[in-house]
Amino acid sequence: MGPTDTSSDKEPHAPEGWQTLRRFLPYLWPKDRTDLRIRIVIALTLVLIAKATVLALPYAYRAAVDAMTTPSNAVAMVAISFVIAYSAGRFASVAFDSIRNMIFERVGQDATRQFAEDVFRRLHQLSLRFHLSRRTGEITKTVERGTKSIDTMLYFLLFNIAPTLIELIAVAVIFYFNFGIGLVLATGVTVVAYIAVTQMITEWRTKLRREMNDLDGQALARAVDSLLNYETVKYFGAEAREHERYAKATRQYSEAAIKSDGSLGLLNIAQSFITNLLMAGAMAYTVWGWSQGKLTTGDLVFVQTYLTQLFRPLDLLGFVYRTIRQGLIDMAAMFRLMDADVEVEDAPGAPALQIKEPGITFENVHFGYDEDRQILHGLDFEIRAGETVALVGPSGAGKSTIARLLFRFYDPSAGRILIDGQDIAQVQQESLRASIGIVPQDSVLFNDTIGYNIAYGRANADEDDVREAARGAAILPFIEALPEGFDTQVGERGLKLSGGEKQRVAIARTLLKDPPIVILDEATSALDSRTEQEILATLNRVARGRTTLAIAHRLSTIADADRILVLEHGRLAEQGHHADLLRRDGLYAEMWMRQQAEQVEATD
Repeated sequence: MGPTDTSSDKEPHAPEGWQTLRRFLPYLWPKDRTDLRIRIVIALTLVLIAKATVLALPYAYRAAVDAMTTPSNAVAMVAISFVIAYSAGRFASVAFDSIRNMIFERVGQDATRQFAEDVFRRLHQLSLRFHLSRRTGEITKTVERGTKSIDTMLYFLLFNIAPTLIELIAVAVIFYFNFGIGLVLATGVTVVAYIAVTQMITEWRTKLRREMNDLDGQALARAVDSLLNYETVKYFGAEAREHERYAKATRQYSEAAIKSDGSLGLLNIAQSFITNLLMAGAMAYTVWGWSQGKLTTGDLVFVQTYLTQLFRPLDLLGFVYRTIRQGLIDMAAMFRLMDADVEVEDAPGAPALQIKEPGITFENVHFGYDEDRQILHGLDFEIRAGETVALVGPSGAGKSTIARLLFRFYDPSAGRILIDGQDIAQVQQESLRASIGIVPQDSVLFNDTIGYNIAYGRANADEDDVREAARGAAILPFIEALPEGFDTQVGERGLKLSGGEKQRVAIARTLLKDPPIVILDEATSALDSRTEQEILATLNRVARGRTTLAIAHRLSTIADADRILVLEHGRLAEQGHHADLLRRDGLYAEMWMRQQAEQVEATD
């Protein structure tokens, strides 16, 4: 039986609509950007001028046609002047539209940029629990779709829907004064029927589109997850399994896309039938009026031109409506990311952490990742300033959880954690994390240069600082031997470097940060014995003059710690020096003897 696939998105969709657009309006009309507001006013003014120009064109066209009913040179010049006016008006409307787009482009791009930046900032504010439960591919796809849809959606709302409404009202007034109420009612009924049919079919298509988005995000998430775990796939010879898993998602997406494209054809047929029915009826009515001597030849092109101009944006109504609805869906998904609970927040008016004596105290700390998964049960211990304390215990005892609580990735469900007597829940998170450095078991690096990854430890570090940190981490000779030196690319997650080299980069990064408190989270557990001893010597130098918490699995690496805390089932079982704990013949002694026996067995 293979592993159960749980990647499908079961999260219910929040309602999207005009409330989503209202939340976005502050980005479109920013309070502190008068220049952008002026651009919006100018753009909307140009919309009105362009629409007025377009509405005047059929009058010139009708006058030209009517003038041509009586052949003469003088009349020909009049007809030519109307034709030139008609052509000039068409050019002017295009020019106004283009200038409007040029003016508005900065507004749309600025709103999109600001929204995307706010979402990105929010993602970094969300808790570790959120990021452990979400898939990177789905999040990036949500942000990508949302930002891409905003500009297009704004364009259609401001420069298609609004002008079409203006034109519809103007055409109704013009038809009423030229042809009476009958043609106005026929046009109104047709437009209402057109909108109703378009909305009905597009709503159906929107559901299909949403299904496509879910399947598209699922396929991307599976692809990203599989590629990030490339080595694991190879280890288990699971290429065919991964291909089938990805292919299943793409096949589902393909079926949804076929349904969506088929529904588009049905929409086009329905729209064309309604608009051409009105066109035929209106032109037939005009011909009948001409036969009765009530209307002129020019009235035929007058009606045909107005209806054509009206139908042109209406023909796009399905696409426009679907784009706006899809834009609202994508924006709502981004707002859901922004609305996700920030589990760990600074207390109002929280001061910065001030450290003189970097001691750490856990007072009756209770914590569980879930209500039914309690990890720590009333944990109490103290680490004095400048002391090196090791934290050991069986897997699942809560060792790494303590490091996450110190960084305040989570808050305890009960109890307090103090640094230099200050409750870390009552100080600014930024100042707290600036005071703690960590060398983790798996040092994940950015897909950039070695120099960039080391310099990440401090924002204002210069080249000399980076070089000195590399020297302190004993990785400078290795870097200088590389053809590109500090400009050497480390690959995604640092995979171009060995485990020991990645650890030294992580150590250099922490040295550059120069924090008063250092956490060594099983920093050598994935290394061979020789590399481990070299890294340990470097870590011992790093720990000098700092308060150090060393989380370890191999007890031999922490035997010389000032004090050893032994955890069992989230409780402090024992504490003391290495020799004292061995004499007590308790849990620590049992773990030590077992590891020594395993080492002897491995040597044999």
